[in-house]
Amino acid sequence: MSSTSQRSLPLNLRRPQHLPFTWTEDGEIHTGLWHSEGGWPAPERLEIIDDRTNTDAAYRLATSGTAMLWRGDFHNARQLLGSLGRRIDRGTRKPSPDLTAAFRKHRADAAHRAQLLGMLLIPLDADYTIPLRRSPDVRLACTQSYGKSDQPSVTSLRELIGVIGAHEWRTNGVDIPALGALIHPHYGVFSPVRGEYLDLVAAAPLPSGTLEDLVAFDIGTGTGVLSAILAHRGIRHVIATDQEPRALACAIENIERLGFTDQVEVAPADLFPVGRADLIVCNPPWIPAEATTSTDHAVYDPDSRMLRGFLGGLALHLEPAGEGWLILSDIAERIGLRSRSELLDLFEDAGLTVAQRIDTRPTHRRAYDTTDPLHAARSNEVTSLWRLRSVNSGTEAGTA
Repeated sequence: MSSTSQRSLPLNLRRPQHLPFTWTEDGEIHTGLWHSEGGWPAPERLEIIDDRTNTDAAYRLATSGTAMLWRGDFHNARQLLGSLGRRIDRGTRKPSPDLTAAFRKHRADAAHRAQLLGMLLIPLDADYTIPLRRSPDVRLACTQSYGKSDQPSVTSLRELIGVIGAHEWRTNGVDIPALGALIHPHYGVFSPVRGEYLDLVAAAPLPSGTLEDLVAFDIGTGTGVLSAILAHRGIRHVIATDQEPRALACAIENIERLGFTDQVEVAPADLFPVGRADLIVCNPPWIPAEATTSTDHAVYDPDSRMLRGFLGGLALHLEPAGEGWLILSDIAERIGLRSRSELLDLFEDAGLTVAQRIDTRPTHRRAYDTTDPLHAARSNEVTSLWRLRSVNSGTEAGTA
């Protein structure tokens, strides 16, 4: 398993892998499952390491394409992972005036970093117990992410830390001021931690009509947070769609927990459900670039496929006086991946007109991180709610 073969692996092969895996340890052959939600293939070369392995040795093994199965203290494994990450990051966070080039380098560096850090592996028993000293209890977290197990397995420590973190988010929830409640994201489902776009949906003027009669669609619902906000505002009929099973399960759980099951229906669909609506809301991935792994789909939208699909079908699914709300950051424009004129052309080609654009500024910490290679773009980023209407609705267009 070489660095080149990993980095050039086509995205359509980078699907979650729960596959049979065989390795040799102390002269004996062991079998189990290989877990990789990021879609990385099982290693071809593997060495057993422990607390005696230092950062330089681990770095040499990782860069040579050799995975490392840890058999020491769990906390020491986490420390090694952290120091290995710092070793990899040397010289990779230099700001560049060419933001498009900086973005491409950032993505390449991120993929390379993920590949190398993914070489440090952790064993799991059949019930997801970690057979190492000072290990946390990850049985529930792994069951939630991987499903039930009846055999030993191996996964990267980097991924396992993500699984643990996702379990904590799912347990503790994310505070949503626009709801006055918590949303509990599942592993692999985008967490609504950036509240500025949620505030836009909570405050934008609703289409005319009584709330009891309005029908709304939430396209690509994820955690169900936008559907919950619409229901919280009083809309009595909301259909939330997604095509990812994890997202559908997550949305159903959140809608039930919030008490909106009488108002919100969660349905599997690739974009639109059958019928028309007075309001159709969509928050597609904001960056039109290839995802590095299968877990990147909430952020990256190759060739703007979801954006184009939403805009292309919007007019056909709107009631005559209905509106489509597109929530979109201008980060893609600021790093040179899409221009404003290209976005407006997509509106025009889809037979849509802009009734209003409502803007807000992000408040997340990365907007203030001057060491971020994309700081110049993130610090000036604007997130917008575009109120779109069909050109055939007879409604006068506003300013874009």
